[in-house]
Amino acid sequence: MSKLWIMSVGLMSSMLVHADDKGTHDTDLEVPSPWNTEVEFGYQAHSGNSDSQSLNSRLSAEYLQGRHRTNGEWKYYLLYKDGEEDKRQSTYTAQSDYKLGPKTYLYGSFKGVDSRYSAYFKDYTLSGGLGYQFSNTEQFVLELELGPGFRYQEPNLDEIDDDDIIFTDIVQEGIFRGNLNTKWQALDNLSVSADLTVVTGQSNTRTDTDLSVTNNITEDIALKLAHSRQYHDKVPDGLTKADSIFSVNLLFIF
Repeated sequence: MSKLWIMSVGLMSSMLVHADDKGTHDTDLEVPSPWNTEVEFGYQAHSGNSDSQSLNSRLSAEYLQGRHRTNGEWKYYLLYKDGEEDKRQSTYTAQSDYKLGPKTYLYGSFKGVDSRYSAYFKDYTLSGGLGYQFSNTEQFVLELELGPGFRYQEPNLDEIDDDDIIFTDIVQEGIFRGNLNTKWQALDNLSVSADLTVVTGQSNTRTDTDLSVTNNITEDIALKLAHSRQYHDKVPDGLTKADSIFSVNLLFIF
């Protein structure tokens, strides 16, 4: 009987030690951070309403936890011409998503543009609606968002002559927004991204196109080539309908 008791105690002790070792091993597993942060600096060549060189910076952050995804981005462009500041633009976006199912999600987004050289000094858009993920893998992402919203715009009155009567009023109107976002991981160190956003209302329709190619130099540093284009179907006299920016940037990933 004593031998049976000793064997039972030994067996239980062995099981406890094994369980403890397994628990310790599990706690050593690295859990991915829900945060993804990028800092970007680069050089730009402007075409369209201006032909010059400038410096740019960008800061973005994304938080992913469970069904929630939140991201924000801030871009700043500073242009010097003949040794003096000539143009300046700030763009800031924020969006929050909630997953309804494997492919569908609700979204709410805000985008603001403060500019000294585009068709509008201020251009703010608030929108909410439904998103659908056609693909969401490490190799390929394709998302479509559709929803109503509201737009506030102040026209670039400095580009309007005294005898012009268009774009003298502040725009405050309901809009409809559509966004198509895609990313392709072509190689282990090379990715291609494209983003198309259309915002349409009674006053005008704005189309934003962003294309970029990113080549990872290390795990934390990458070289990024980007081209962005903003198109308005109606603009004040003296302005072209499209403004485009090409940039070569150094990207830091945290």
